[in-house]
Amino acid sequence: MSKKTNVAIVSTLLASSVLLGGCGLFGEGKKEIDPPQKETIVDDGAALENKSDKETVKTQDTGLDQSVMTELYLIDKNGYVVPQSMALPNSKAVAKQALQYLVANGPVSNLLPDGFRAVLPADTQVDVDINEKGLATVDFSKEFANYKAEDEKRILDAITWTLTQFDVVKDIKLQVNGHRLTEMPVNKTPISKTLSRASGINMDTSNVSDITNTTPLTVYYLGGKENNYYYVPVTKRISASEDNVAKAVVKELAQDPSANLVTEFMSDLSLISDPTIKGGKAVLNFNESIYGSFKEQTVSQRLLDALVLSLTEQKGIKSVEVQVNGKASLKTEDGKDLSEPVSRPEKVNSTSL
Repeated sequence: MSKKTNVAIVSTLLASSVLLGGCGLFGEGKKEIDPPQKETIVDDGAALENKSDKETVKTQDTGLDQSVMTELYLIDKNGYVVPQSMALPNSKAVAKQALQYLVANGPVSNLLPDGFRAVLPADTQVDVDINEKGLATVDFSKEFANYKAEDEKRILDAITWTLTQFDVVKDIKLQVNGHRLTEMPVNKTPISKTLSRASGINMDTSNVSDITNTTPLTVYYLGGKENNYYYVPVTKRISASEDNVAKAVVKELAQDPSANLVTEFMSDLSLISDPTIKGGKAVLNFNESIYGSFKEQTVSQRLLDALVLSLTEQKGIKSVEVQVNGKASLKTEDGKDLSEPVSRPEKVNSTSL
């Protein structure tokens, strides 16, 4: 059975999972730190500069104390590492707090969405030091080694992607009780000198016989089930000779994804011309198959979300303009105008406050 969904189904993603032209509203992406950063996510919110972690984060006023919207990379019931955006207590050390919320039986316990679990072993203590070059040194207590072997790569993915949501974090070094880790404690997975998003997440090499001369490409599919879908990043391997990353993204999104994931990109959906990338904007010109079962000039919100997330994950792409037959006069099924370029969403898979 095909893993592609029926695009006529009305999008019912998690709370706040919508995009507006030029502005994403289903999550807050990497924390902006380019000074002077004063952007807020709600009218009564306020930008807060974190001196100890040298990062500027966005906060949201929940009516009592301010909270910090943070992406926590958790494990879903199918074993995928998935971002879940939550309002955490305001903290002077948001990076450290983010990892503390990855610990099983810790403060995240009452916040976990159905089917999700924390990634770090119970009782693990963590400290984070971020230097001026963007290197985050993470020091765990000995309890860090108390995990199942099958979770080893998931733990590395979750730590890396949770920390690198903050602009100040470029690379990560792991330690246990002050001693650098060169391999994971249980299954002995080698750890490079530093970790970064270049290592990928939820790696899928099922269609690659030889990874030589390939390069990683991360795209977003749909996980979960009808009426409760969420976005799942998956890193594929593509030919290193591919010189148009936007074209490669569309090609991968149109492929049947891994088990328990779906895509709304139909097999007859194609690009009329090669995408262009200029000034951080990717322009993609599709054929009319992008409408799917919707009427003319209407595209699926979920298809758009997955496309924008996947493209803006790539270096040098900040926004996406979607055209059909050379015209950008589109809208989503709920009437959102897409005549302007769409930027990366503010938050991914946001849960209710």
